Amino acid sequence: MEMEATAFEELVVDELDQLPDDMVEGLDNVVFVVEDRPEDGSLDLLGLYDGLALTERTQYGMGELPDRIVVYREPHLLQCETVDELRDEVHTTLVHEIAHFYGIDDEQLHELGWA
Repeated sequence: MEMEATAFEELVVDELDQLPDDMVEGLDNVVFVVEDRPEDGSLDLLGLYDGLALTERTQYGMGELPDRIVVYREPHLLQCETVDELRDEVHTTLVHEIAHFYGIDDEQLHELGWA
C-alpha cells in the first residue's frame, strides 16, 4: 500500500481523535510523532513509546522533555492492503503505545488482546 506522509499523518490524527476521552485525557507531557521508519531501518516495528511510564515516575520537574509516542509510516503501509486495514492497525498501535505510557506492559496487552 502507498500513502504520502501528509495523508498518513492526517490518518493518525483522525485515529487519535477517535480514541476514548478517558484514554487520552491523562496523557500529560506527551507528543505524538510520525516517522517513516525506526532509526535502525527495520520495518517490523509499528510504534514506540519513548518515555517513562506513569507507574515508574515520581513526578515531572521543570523543563522535562515530553515523552514521545512514535507511529512508523512505512511498516504500517507494508502490513496493510486497504485504508480500512491501515486505520485499524494505526488505532491498535496508538492504543498499544498509550498503554505503555500508563504502565501496561506487553504481557498485559496480550492478555487484553492489544498486542
